[in-house]
Amino acid sequence: MYDVKHLSKMKDLETHAPEAMKAFVAFDRAAVADGAIPGKYKELIAIAVACTTQCPYCIEIHSNNARKLGTSDREIAEAVLVAAALRAGGAITHGTHALKGI
Repeated sequence: MYDVKHLSKMKDLETHAPEAMKAFVAFDRAAVADGAIPGKYKELIAIAVACTTQCPYCIEIHSNNARKLGTSDREIAEAVLVAAALRAGGAITHGTHALKGI
């Protein structure tokens, strides 16, 4: 199912919903642009979020963007492990709900 070639179909979304796609693209660009948080760190955040949402497209896109901004493999690895820790932590804390009534 995952194939980076599918991203070319985003043009079809723009064809059928041009205003919504324009708004999305503008929002997406603004969200990762330099601001109070530099773009490099925003891309690391995006990688971590993409790992938790398990979006291979986002992982690839934001990893490439992060590297273009000078991010090292070590920084990416640490972002991935932060994401893994948070996801595992969520499973543990949600698991406490299974213990109700004990």
